[in-house]
Amino acid sequence: MNRYHRPRVSRRPQWWWGLLVVAAVLPAGCARTTGASTLVVSAAASLAAPFGAITAAFEDLHPDVDVALNLAGSTSLREQILGGAPVDVFASADWETMDDVVGVVRPAGVPAVFARTDMVVAVPVANSAGVTGIGALADPALFVGLCAVPVPCGVYARQVLSAAGVEPSIDTAEPDVRSLVDKLVSGELDVGLVYATDVVATPGLTGIEVPPGTGVTVEYPIVSLDDGAIASAFVAFVRSDVGQDILRAHGFDTP
Repeated sequence: MNRYHRPRVSRRPQWWWGLLVVAAVLPAGCARTTGASTLVVSAAASLAAPFGAITAAFEDLHPDVDVALNLAGSTSLREQILGGAPVDVFASADWETMDDVVGVVRPAGVPAVFARTDMVVAVPVANSAGVTGIGALADPALFVGLCAVPVPCGVYARQVLSAAGVEPSIDTAEPDVRSLVDKLVSGELDVGLVYATDVVATPGLTGIEVPPGTGVTVEYPIVSLDDGAIASAFVAFVRSDVGQDILRAHGFDTP
């Protein structure tokens, strides 16, 4: 069993708007500038921890900007954007969802990969079910969870299972990876398939590598949907040395 070690991750406050979670992330100990411009960044739920840190660092450099970090499953974000939501920057957990968006909404730049990760079998740290590998997801005696399709983590999970020749016994299909992770941590589920970076970032989870030859590489593309300088600056910051260092500190691979 391969364990993933988790660096300390800071927690920042969140507020709700519409049907999606929007985190207004502020630099610790600092008040934002009155009358600051708001930059809306819609990002895959699996990017919550690194994008919280990236947002805080970006706001430190741009005290006249408030970044509203909108976190949800990539397909939920796609539907909101295509429905007309005012989003300045979009970061997806897959290319298909990104292509859907830029095929309809004219982007202000070219989508580019800024991070990568892998899929792993995830279990609560106590592992009371005695899970040792991917075959456990076929056990009807266990509580098994995956992300729903067409959410990227659900699509990737099924690709891995198919390659491993495993027919999963699914008890729940969650709307995003954070929901799946929460149910694993709480003990509601015995086993699931999540991103390796979610195991790194989450207390109470242990990761088990999938069999050789069955894994998939998860790529995260980002694009500016607004032609303003601030949106472009945020995308550039994510891809800068500082942004890439933050992503690596949270367990992501970088281009």
